[in-house]
Amino acid sequence: MQIGELACATGLSRDTLRFYEKRGLLRSRRLANGYRDYPLEAVQWLCYLRSAQALGFTLAEIEAGMPLLDTGAAPDTAAPALHAALVRKLADIDARIADLAVLRGQLARELERPGAGCPLAAQLETIA
Repeated sequence: MQIGELACATGLSRDTLRFYEKRGLLRSRRLANGYRDYPLEAVQWLCYLRSAQALGFTLAEIEAGMPLLDTGAAPDTAAPALHAALVRKLADIDARIADLAVLRGQLARELERPGAGCPLAAQLETIA
């Protein structure tokens, strides 16, 4: 499958596909005319990659998990590792939510003070 066909099948741009290939997340072989030729499995892989990104995984995290997926490991072998990655991601999200709740509380307290103006004004005055 050529890059245009893969782009249509996945809804991704050709530039995105080239970027993924440059990062090693996508593989193709070159035809005699220099065109990229992607295997049919590339569509499924790219759907997985986009789903993982939608769940908050970075490309680096996806790359780190690729060897497990690339070896053709049986689903019962891969499932525990993928489950553990999802548990770690959930813990990361929970930690970020907790940090944001603390930040929100601090900001709310600043804004509730009588005569509160811009909470950053004092810092700006010390810089000037």
